[in-house]
Amino acid sequence: MSKVRTIATVAALVIGGALAAIVPMATASAAACAAPWQASSVYTGGMTASHNGHNWLAKWWTQGEAPPGTSGVWADQGTCGGTTPPPSTCNHPNWVAGQWYTTGAIVRYTNGQYYIAEHDNPGYDPTISTWYWEPYTCSGQPPVTTPPPSGNGFVVSEAQFNQMFPSRNSFYTYSGLVAALNAYPAFARTGSDTVRRQEAAAFLANVSHETGGLVHVVEQNTANYPHYCDASQPYGCPAGQAAYYGRGPIQLSWNFNYKAAGDALGLPLLTNPWLVQNDASVAWRTGIWYWMTQNGPGTMTPHNAMVNSRGFGETIRSINGSLECNGRNPAQVQSRVNNYTRFVQILGTTPGGNLTC
Repeated sequence: MSKVRTIATVAALVIGGALAAIVPMATASAAACAAPWQASSVYTGGMTASHNGHNWLAKWWTQGEAPPGTSGVWADQGTCGGTTPPPSTCNHPNWVAGQWYTTGAIVRYTNGQYYIAEHDNPGYDPTISTWYWEPYTCSGQPPVTTPPPSGNGFVVSEAQFNQMFPSRNSFYTYSGLVAALNAYPAFARTGSDTVRRQEAAAFLANVSHETGGLVHVVEQNTANYPHYCDASQPYGCPAGQAAYYGRGPIQLSWNFNYKAAGDALGLPLLTNPWLVQNDASVAWRTGIWYWMTQNGPGTMTPHNAMVNSRGFGETIRSINGSLECNGRNPAQVQSRVNNYTRFVQILGTTPGGNLTC
């Protein structure tokens, strides 16, 4: 079934707590075209562009890859060029994680776009399937949003970062972390202030565990290095058999992970995996890429686990659950939990429930 819902085809609104009737409206022959795609422009998740008579939705950060591309970053939104009825006024509330929404509710997401609920849901992220993918079109001024917690919009200040990692390697710079945030604007900027701080603490707690407190830039067991080349992949291991060892804050490893991360971030990581250990911003971006897009051995991304109130324990399952969860290594799980509870205290918030897996 098509996910497309615009003001031309849906007039279901939540009014006074009740769902108004769905009233058919005149349907346009094609959607209006978004601004044309430009090779020099940076597009982040949720942004749209038109190209060759179609509208396209960016799933994550991209630059220089014309739709439809080869990495899967662009989602086809259908043909464009027709006319659409006048949009409604943008008087819809900001989305809040954990708040109940009924079918037809319209909310403003953290990327500035508006989304319509396809089903009743307890505050799920609008970029998952219970909301229509296509942004709802409206006009006028959006509601006033809460000012960002700091000048760079990140809930962790440099002083707090230094407090969390007093013995960190100088490679892991705060400026590198802040620069990497642009790749995935929804990271630690989704939901309430509490949810944002919890997500930042959860990411940094897992990172701390993986790197010994941001001390290790590369995997310490060099004997493992040759094991991370899956030669069955069609692209092989062009950087060498032993080139795909763990690097960076999430210890990215295996040739297929370098390929996927490189494609998503627009970086040649398959042929030059050393970028992850030589450029702090690249290293941080690979960590955030995994956090925002990969389920790992779990059932959801760590980002979705935190913004949908599934708890810190679900982030452990998504990162290393096959080796640690369900009683396999409780000491490792507890180490991650200890980091998390310490970090949320530094950030002035509470840990929430479901801390273990």
